[in-house]
Amino acid sequence: MMAHRRGLIVTIIGFLLAVPCFVLMAAAGNNAGQKQYEAMFSFGDSLSDTGNICVNKSAAAQLLLTIAQPPYGETFFGRPTCRCSDGRLVVDFLAQELGLPLLPPSKLAGAADFRKGANMAILGATTLDFDFLKSIGLGYPIWNNGAMNVQIQWFRDLLPSICGSPPQGHGCRAYLAKSLFLFGNFGGNDYNAMLFFGFTVDQARNYTPMIVDNIASGVEQLIQLGAVDIVVPGLLPVGCFPVYLTMIPSPNPADYDDHGCLKPLNALSVYQNALLRRRLAELQARHGSSSAVRIMYADYYAHVEQMVRDPARFGFTTGATTACCGAGGGKYNYEFDARCGMKGATACADPSSRVSWDGVHLTEAVNRLLADGWLRGPYCHPPVLQ
Repeated sequence: MMAHRRGLIVTIIGFLLAVPCFVLMAAAGNNAGQKQYEAMFSFGDSLSDTGNICVNKSAAAQLLLTIAQPPYGETFFGRPTCRCSDGRLVVDFLAQELGLPLLPPSKLAGAADFRKGANMAILGATTLDFDFLKSIGLGYPIWNNGAMNVQIQWFRDLLPSICGSPPQGHGCRAYLAKSLFLFGNFGGNDYNAMLFFGFTVDQARNYTPMIVDNIASGVEQLIQLGAVDIVVPGLLPVGCFPVYLTMIPSPNPADYDDHGCLKPLNALSVYQNALLRRRLAELQARHGSSSAVRIMYADYYAHVEQMVRDPARFGFTTGATTACCGAGGGKYNYEFDARCGMKGATACADPSSRVSWDGVHLTEAVNRLLADGWLRGPYCHPPVLQ
């Protein structure tokens, strides 16, 4: 029972990491660098969650609230804000760059002003609906916080109060055409639900086409509502992160690369990213090159992989395999029962020198670099401010 509970929570932490890239870009034919956006809307998992998980009162959500404890948030906010980092997320840096307020969590409905944007992202979010996960034996409550389609419905429910008309009315469509959308990261938690509960990497890989189709369907739903500028992030090189290295190690030395990362897990990310880029290209072609719609692929993987291979180049002392915050000790400084936010866990002296914050998520320093790489290139295709 203890091992089962441990795996469940671990999976939840893993999903967090799988987690996010962000959105912004202008319509084709416009000067993207000069375009002013009225709002920004974000969907995804813990990489983008700015507090929805703490507003959620479900029992499953309460398991995750170590992120509501110090030293989370210490770098920028000076206190925990239910962000899975020591400070700001990619979505925060993008909002600041655009002159927009930090996005409030959408679960604060009725208690926040969403006219400048809202965040639907929530820790543990999956791409596949919860009922489907149950049908394949993975219906654990931790994955029922807000799947992709649930988040889209949250967004639809907010629209009348944001733009004063039905979701597909002219007023909302005109408003959304002047907004930025970040759709993802999605997919990481689907794999966490599988890999932490007994599936092999090959078994999980069988669901990748379905996951990618769901993401493409979500992008299409936003376009039909009136979204024009949509950034869709890929997956991270999760095989380099402590939660996976600790929880699902391989007995085969050949499964590890020269940097200590698990090659099969990284190959799974590469596979989804390749399928996703192909599907996004098909979506863009369907809407026509002359259309106002612009779909951008944000490359989490390539940028973070460079940090893993050459951390000093980016100002880091270690790659992604060692957590800054925790009490796990050992090679990865990660232990589920001694993770960041729990009693006895401490942060390293300088989080800005590290890639991994808590063994699952990234430090503010990394998030800042990622946001810049998406805004100005070369890690968003095309770059947001091109």
